[in-house]
Amino acid sequence: MKESKLVVRYLTGRVAKGRTLDFSSTKDSFHILADDDPKNPIEIRLGQVKAVFFVKDFIGNREYDERKEFNGSSPMIGKKIQVTFNDGEVLTGRAEIYMPNRKGFMFFPADPKSNTEKVFVVNSSVKEVKFL
Repeated sequence: MKESKLVVRYLTGRVAKGRTLDFSSTKDSFHILADDDPKNPIEIRLGQVKAVFFVKDFIGNREYDERKEFNGSSPMIGKKIQVTFNDGEVLTGRAEIYMPNRKGFMFFPADPKSNTEKVFVVNSSVKEVKFL
């Protein structure tokens, strides 16, 4: 499995950043290695998580205003959706498969310039999914 950079957002608002080799949407947990302590893996339990963001880098660009609209230049795979989390955060993008009876689903941001490559959205943290 390819190493991925992740930002984990917990239901409590806490954030954890690290790298993983064992993320699976079908398992209840996975591990991350934080850059400041790479010898001690942290177990992440999906039941405590709002979403898992797969990112290009951990710094990002705070000045960049991510677009919420789709442009016609990028290939579209999946259905266009808007996800509203229980805490009020809203994401716009697409999902190849959305099944509310599963643990979650993979979500791809509408903006191809986003620092976020994809998001594993945990269904129990979602208030509403709207098809666009």
